[in-house]
Amino acid sequence: MSTLANKVAIVLGGSGGIGAATTRMLADAGARVIVGYRRDADGARALVASLPGKGHAHHPVVIEDTATLIALRDAVTKSHGRVDILVNSAGFTKAIPHNNLDALDDATIDDLFAVNWRGQFAAIRTFRALLEAHGDGLVVTVSSVAGVNGGGSNIAYGAAKAGIDVMNKSLARVLAPKIRVMGVSPGVVATDFVPGRDASANAKIAPTIPLRRVAESEDVARAILACATHLTYSTGSTILVDGGRLL
Repeated sequence: MSTLANKVAIVLGGSGGIGAATTRMLADAGARVIVGYRRDADGARALVASLPGKGHAHHPVVIEDTATLIALRDAVTKSHGRVDILVNSAGFTKAIPHNNLDALDDATIDDLFAVNWRGQFAAIRTFRALLEAHGDGLVVTVSSVAGVNGGGSNIAYGAAKAGIDVMNKSLARVLAPKIRVMGVSPGVVATDFVPGRDASANAKIAPTIPLRRVAESEDVARAILACATHLTYSTGSTILVDGGRLL
């Protein structure tokens, strides 16, 4: 296992769910973590205060607004002087039945792609030079099994996640060898990410999954951590964390 001591990690969408679990694990492994958050400043502040070690921080960022990504980059350059790991875990969705084509209107599609694809690409573009600087940068972007099976909360969300998988492969080629690019693809996760999917809904889904439970945020976070600590000869790959849901 590679230690993350002296490494600086940015976790976009780092204040809740998968992002928060990832933040804790990266800090436990020795990294200094910057939590990028959209609205919950108090939650981000409390999370940072709870982390072991020193040098952690939180910073507002709106992933589909490149100017805020640049502001974050400039702030981290000034305060930390480097970035070694970028975790793209920001995103949003809404539940829209796949057969209700009218409900998936143009504005909703544009919003879903802006946050779940364009913003992820813009973040990598913004932090590329910092990630390249020490020759062993890492990007991990959270995808979804919806990008493989065409399922998920709505059609556009699945299409955006399929685009993430393609983006990872393309960037893994062009950014090598100085930056590795990995994806982590969860199935159903016990968070409030999908509006309306509560504990009772998860309980109904669990028996349909080969491992008979939905994932916890920590299941996904461990896969993200492994990209930094164990899978150091991997790039362009997407790790399924779905309990066998795609089988």
